[in-house]
Amino acid sequence: MMSKVVTTDDSEHYQWGGVCDGWHLVATSNMSVIQERVPPGAQEVRHFHHFSEQFFYILQGCAQLELAGEVLSLAAGQGVHVSAKTPHQLKNVSSEVLYMLVISTPPSHGDRQVLE
Repeated sequence: MMSKVVTTDDSEHYQWGGVCDGWHLVATSNMSVIQERVPPGAQEVRHFHHFSEQFFYILQGCAQLELAGEVLSLAAGQGVHVSAKTPHQLKNVSSEVLYMLVISTPPSHGDRQVLE
């Protein structure tokens, strides 16, 4: 199989939370890599994944990530691993747009349990 260079321009796009954008850069049965755009003040619902573990990596901006009650602040060039079954919630509490990668294995779509 030949490798393919991917960009957000040619990747499947979706919206979440009414104002956030996601692009599926890699979508296989074993792995998901998504680039997300989160505007100031936006956040996801608190949730966990039964099987998926994730890695959040900040490309630009700052994120606040609550992990099982611990609040972490992440800046560009920083990332954090979230194990399966760990409650978490990402927020953009800054005044600038947040761009990040979310890497999940196995893919997390359909494996989310909302806690709110």
